[in-house]
Amino acid sequence: MRGWRALTSTLLVSLGLSACGFQLRGATELPFSRIALEGFAPRSPLADELRRTLAQSAQVVATPAQAQVVLTALSDRRERSVVASTTAGQVRELTLRVRLGFKLTTPGGRELIPPTELLLSRDMSYLETYALGKEYEEAQLVKAMQSDIVDQLMRRLAHVKGITG
Repeated sequence: MRGWRALTSTLLVSLGLSACGFQLRGATELPFSRIALEGFAPRSPLADELRRTLAQSAQVVATPAQAQVVLTALSDRRERSVVASTTAGQVRELTLRVRLGFKLTTPGGRELIPPTELLLSRDMSYLETYALGKEYEEAQLVKAMQSDIVDQLMRRLAHVKGITG
């Protein structure tokens, strides 16, 4: 009897989710098939994640001449600032930021997305006695913010108009 109730409730929940339009997010459909990336630092983790994400929907080419659109990074920075400390100078709270400035153009230079900046920040408590764990937490927060910026950028790229060829 208990198994029957669990099965029934699971079925009702899944029907409810499908009826409301819930659907797992798949690869983003882009209005272009070839894109070139410029202006990123050679070992930028954000550029690496962006390349992997773009590869699911478009071909990332080496030069703008091969591309339909060119994504130029105007800034790609990670920032860390102290926002609270003790009277003894020990850090108690940090603010972490991931910032991406970019523009999207055609290889001929026509602007499709004007210079835009995406900025995410997170506050994080800090205790020197847990330095190793806090270092790991900081890395995870930065990685999550980076993924969020890539997602936001992909949504913007999916809505670009006026691409030819």
